[in-house]
Amino acid sequence: MQIRTATAGDVDAIRRLAHESTAASYTHALSEEVIEEAVGSWYDTDDLAAEIDDEDAVFLVADDDGVVGFVQSYYVERRDPVGEIDWLHVDPEERGRGVGRDLLTRCERELRGRGVERVEGRVLAANEAGGEFYAEEGFSTVGDRDVEIGGETFTERLYSKFVDGSGEQLLTEVRTSGDGDQLYVAVDEAERGGDAPFYVTYDDRDRTERRGFLCGACDSIADTMDAMGRVECGCGNRRTATRWDASYL
Repeated sequence: MQIRTATAGDVDAIRRLAHESTAASYTHALSEEVIEEAVGSWYDTDDLAAEIDDEDAVFLVADDDGVVGFVQSYYVERRDPVGEIDWLHVDPEERGRGVGRDLLTRCERELRGRGVERVEGRVLAANEAGGEFYAEEGFSTVGDRDVEIGGETFTERLYSKFVDGSGEQLLTEVRTSGDGDQLYVAVDEAERGGDAPFYVTYDDRDRTERRGFLCGACDSIADTMDAMGRVECGCGNRRTATRWDASYL
């Protein structure tokens, strides 16, 4: 099996694999209709080809006489550079062979080569195997949030790992919202925006009550999100719709 950089010629195989892997992991929690609509939207052929060519992307496939897995991740500039794993899919018939581990190891190495010291991944709590995978690979759980899928609310879990092995988590910054409330900004927990990251804010230092976002472009608080997870700041910085999982193993 070869781990290599994805190419435009892999698009059809990646789309097929994403659907099969998602269906295998979530038929107990999501209807086939919801899965079909979500994967079709996120893996539009033209968009996927553009994402493979994104200079900030680390997009890898596991090739064993055909694509049997892939990982899609990005180098993201925050206060410190972070590697964000959007997806890690493995063919349901190939699970248990270490394909996911091999993809993650190569992904971490390439991200570290770009200057990243910390890698993040997100998994729905309903995907127990995905969460266990991240835990086994040395990731720590650093927060939960609610996401809406097909009109239902699910818990999404954020995992974080320092690739240098230090394990040290960053401290939060304290800010004041427009109505005078004290907020804690998690500088190690952010979402990609079009112009700059959106940093997650909490009502308490222990991060038990999530509040909204601090826009990294203008330092203002953005605390509204639509049902698809889109956030838009008054300065024009936008966070796109949530991709509601990162690991299908």
